[in-house]
Amino acid sequence: LYLTGLTQRAIYGAGYRLKDEISIEDLAARTRYVVERERAVVRDQLLRNHVALLEGTARFVDEHTLGISHDPGAERRVTGENVVIASGSAPAHPRDIAFNGRTILDSDDIVLRLARIPGTILVVGGGVIGIEFASMFAALGTRVTVVDGRPEILDFADREIVDGLRYHLRDLNVTFRLGERVVKVEEHGEETLTTLASGKQIPAEVVFYSAGRQGATDALDLENAGLSADERGRIPVGPKYRTEVEHIWAVGDVIGFPSLAATSAEQGRIAAADAFGLEARSMPELLPFGIYAIPEISYVGKTEAELTDAAIPYEVGVAHYRELARGHILGETHGLLKLLVSSDDRTLLGVHAFGSGATEVVHIGQAVMGLGGTVDYLVDAVFNYPTLAEAYKVAALDAANKLHAVSALAGQPVEPIA
Repeated sequence: LYLTGLTQRAIYGAGYRLKDEISIEDLAARTRYVVERERAVVRDQLLRNHVALLEGTARFVDEHTLGISHDPGAERRVTGENVVIASGSAPAHPRDIAFNGRTILDSDDIVLRLARIPGTILVVGGGVIGIEFASMFAALGTRVTVVDGRPEILDFADREIVDGLRYHLRDLNVTFRLGERVVKVEEHGEETLTTLASGKQIPAEVVFYSAGRQGATDALDLENAGLSADERGRIPVGPKYRTEVEHIWAVGDVIGFPSLAATSAEQGRIAAADAFGLEARSMPELLPFGIYAIPEISYVGKTEAELTDAAIPYEVGVAHYRELARGHILGETHGLLKLLVSSDDRTLLGVHAFGSGATEVVHIGQAVMGLGGTVDYLVDAVFNYPTLAEAYKVAALDAANKLHAVSALAGQPVEPIA
């Protein structure tokens, strides 16, 4: 949620009258509206395709039979030749933390049960969900502290991009306590006091735990189907997401990383097609990652660290939003697009975006990569002006110039630059 003047209008519509203050009721109402609209769209699509919907909580009776409970004491049994498990996940709760739904919350509580926008909040966990909520509350004016036992946040993403996000969040008065572990959270009336292993103590109105998620498998009675889950509720799968029981598939959060909405939907498509004996192709190496922090982060393909570890030669092309007319229109001074280009065949190896619209912008690079395009295609292409997409032209020229300079010095054939 972008909570500046222009973007409030984008969220609530052109007729929205700007408020001096955003309340938790505003956020909860908008959340409920979007969720219900999305549910309605999915339900309509299923019904339109003659998919029967049976509401309730399911469990395995045997490997082909499910018991579905909707009302207490009443269970309906259905059988199926094939079964796809997509039961999702729930927030993980450390055993020594007393979640109360008021001052010590998880990601299911944070908007739906929070009474008001807190003045201070401690976020435990520097993963995707933790950073998304930390940036949202920082944008609302809350003083945020992020604690994580790892030395870096979002350690799977490009370091330069993550460093840019950290710089921006620090500018919003977010404090990072990395390499630290929470040992105790105490409730003192309407306040909390969190003690770290190092002895530091951090007071906050609210503690938000983002300590990973647990696969929602406890109620499934997996053993009745010959299946089992690990200690985090994850079900192991093989090719096309088939479990160890041949006619049962599992997809989404219940199988673990990356646990992203778009990725989970694609896994479900592949599994469903396989269950019906249909051929479905996919590009698992080009699944995009979207992190809805403020600003957004998105990438597809390899990171610099991965290419370096694999000894794959590459060049970098960068375009800063401040170089683009659209960037100035949006007031974006920190966003950037980064291309990783093969030094051997000039194909794109990775695309990394940071800033407004990053989760949209990345898909241009994803399409070029999927079709085997080179940086020269982006050099030659014409993009609408003014747009953020123009960043591809700027970044491609930057990479092409660097490749040209290396080729000239190495005495290799030199590709012309437009």
